[in-house]
Amino acid sequence: MLTPTERVRSCERSKIRVMFDLAEAADRDLVRLEVGEPDFDTPEHVVEAAADAARAGQTHYTSNAGLPELREAIADTLHQDFAIEYDPGQLTVTNGGMEALHLAVLATIEDGEELLIPSPAWPNYWMQARLADGVPVEIPMSAASGYALDADRVIDRMSEDTGAVVLCSPSNPTGQVFDPEPMREVVEAAAEHDAYVIADEVYLGLTYDRDPVGIAALTGHPEHVLTVGSCSKTYAMTGWRVGWLGGPVELVDEVTKIHESTTACAGSVAQHAAIAALTGPQEPVEEMYEAFAERREYVAARVEAMDGVSCPTPDGAFYAFLDVDLPGSSLDIAKRLLREQDVVLAPGDGFGKAGEGSLRLSFASSLEQLETGLDSIEAAVQEHRDEVISD
Repeated sequence: MLTPTERVRSCERSKIRVMFDLAEAADRDLVRLEVGEPDFDTPEHVVEAAADAARAGQTHYTSNAGLPELREAIADTLHQDFAIEYDPGQLTVTNGGMEALHLAVLATIEDGEELLIPSPAWPNYWMQARLADGVPVEIPMSAASGYALDADRVIDRMSEDTGAVVLCSPSNPTGQVFDPEPMREVVEAAAEHDAYVIADEVYLGLTYDRDPVGIAALTGHPEHVLTVGSCSKTYAMTGWRVGWLGGPVELVDEVTKIHESTTACAGSVAQHAAIAALTGPQEPVEEMYEAFAERREYVAARVEAMDGVSCPTPDGAFYAFLDVDLPGSSLDIAKRLLREQDVVLAPGDGFGKAGEGSLRLSFASSLEQLETGLDSIEAAVQEHRDEVISD
């Protein structure tokens, strides 16, 4: 029997999608808090810009690196909002942040080299390392510290086999924003090891308690930082699939060459939509931001008042990483909540071993959905405690 390659067979399916599929198969209404999908539509002026571009015949291939106007808009946004200095020539437009990450890993990880992953972390990093014939190395961060970045722990694991370190801030799944100093220390150490830091900053525009600053702006070695960004989360454009990769021009040129052989270019109409998102009215973005901030406050306050449930207060993104006092693995707990309480969350162990026993809750849903979902979690914990007492 013919079989796929080992690099493909070694990749495990995301447990986020496992829960998503179970929820889709359930023949009843559920509270869906498992996927990081903003519950807002794309702003109307962005949709209109795309429609205008399509009607005007802007439906053909673009340059592999993306429309010059879009790369200029990205460079301006990174400078104005996140203090990152890139020329348009240091940017390539990709099919979402996912492709940008994939290309960054392909460009920095040689056969057998290591991608260091402070965890809990987004599961696709493991898959992308394996697809590059690299070795994903999980470096657990401490739950007691709220999963803050422990630079010493990361640096101690670096070696001549290290190709890159991936840092996601704000974090998916914990919502934590790493402090500048440990990020700076990791970049400095990576430079000493002739390695890169891949800065996954797709949630940087959703930073709540401090001014958002990109990792490339925090170090004296920006040439060792590859910046990944996206329109998906901040602009409610997940389905448009527009992201970008920024870095030293020599590497970005090479990445663009690979991009030609993967997807050629991001969709032309979607690129025109992204230009409108980045350069047009920002009031819809501000409204979404305020809604996420309000939900963040609600979730944090509600969890703090609950017995048997806790989480670090999210600093950014739209995730809370819950420690729930229920027996079994994270997947067991998630399935139990779906089966018995009609609420769907993502299992924490799907984000690495450091996430075992936890659940990721997405507050990219309405306050009503969050209230119902948290009521259900609280009820499940209380029922379990009652069972223990009765036994």
